[in-house]
Amino acid sequence: MLRIKRLYLFMLQSFLPLFVMTFLICLFIVLMQFLWRYIDDLVGKGLEMSVIGELFFYAALTMVPMALPLAILLASLMTFGNLGEQFELTAMKASGVSLIKSMRPLIALMVIVAIGAFFFQNNVLPVAQAKMYTLLYSMKQKSPELEIPEGVFYDQITGFNLYVKHKDRETGILNDLLIYNVSKGTENATIIYADSGKISMTDDKSHLILNLWNGEQFENLREQGSTFSSQNVPYRRETFNDKEVLIAFDANFNRMDESGMRNQYVGKNIAELQATIDSVTARVDSVGDVYGHDIKTQRYFGLSYYK
Repeated sequence: MLRIKRLYLFMLQSFLPLFVMTFLICLFIVLMQFLWRYIDDLVGKGLEMSVIGELFFYAALTMVPMALPLAILLASLMTFGNLGEQFELTAMKASGVSLIKSMRPLIALMVIVAIGAFFFQNNVLPVAQAKMYTLLYSMKQKSPELEIPEGVFYDQITGFNLYVKHKDRETGILNDLLIYNVSKGTENATIIYADSGKISMTDDKSHLILNLWNGEQFENLREQGSTFSSQNVPYRRETFNDKEVLIAFDANFNRMDESGMRNQYVGKNIAELQATIDSVTARVDSVGDVYGHDIKTQRYFGLSYYK
C-alpha cells in the first residue's frame, strides 16, 4: 500500500489551499479585464443572463492559461514565505531535510499540473475559444435595446433618426416626436412630426410599430421631380390624426454557426494547426515554383535565362 510521508502531506496541505485561492483571484482579475474590453458590446443589447453567463463561462476557460502560471508563482511565494516566517524551514534543515527534498511533492504536483494544462489547451481550449468568439460576434451583430432618450436624436435604428422632447415613463407616451426617414437617401427623406405617439414591438421582435397621433408628414419627391430644377423640388404633405408606421428592427439574438470559427486558428489543436501549416507551405511552395518558372522562361531586354 502506497503511503505518503507526513512531510510531503504537510507541504501539499500548505500549498494547495493557497494555490486554489490565488488561481481563483487571478482568474477573476483576467475576467474583469475581459469584461472591460468588451463592455461596449454587452451593455444595452437586452441580452439574457443565460447568454452572458455562457459567454463568461467560455471566457473563464480561455483565461485559464493566463491565470495558472500567476497562481503557481503567487502560491509558491506565499507558501515558502509562511514556512520561513514560522521557522518551519529552519526546523526541516535542522532535522536533515534539504530544501530540494521538501519541494519534491510540489515538483511532482507541478509536473502533473503541466501535463494536465497541455491536454487542456490542446483539447478544451480550442473549443472554448471558438464558442466564445462566436458568441461575441453574435452579440456585436445584435441590435441595441430600444431606449429612446429625451432631448437628443436617436440614431440606433437603421435609416431613421428619432427626436423625442418628453417621455412619460409610466404610460410610455412620447410627446413632440420628430422622425427623419433617410432609408431612401437624404435627398428623398421623409419627415414626420407628431404631437404624441407610442412605440411597440411585434410579437416576433422583428419590427417596430409607431402609433402616431395628430401630426404631419412631409415627403421629398426628388425622384419624381428629376426634370425640375434644384430650386423647385416637389414634395407631398399629409395631415393625420392617427397614423401607424412599421419599421424593420430585429431585436432577436441570432446565434451564429461556430463551424466558421472552428476553421480559424483559435479553434484548432496542435494536429490541426500542423496540417494547416503543411498545406499552406505546400501551396506557397507551388506558387513560388510557378513564379520561378515564369521568371526563368521570360525574356528580359531580348535575353533569355542562362543555365
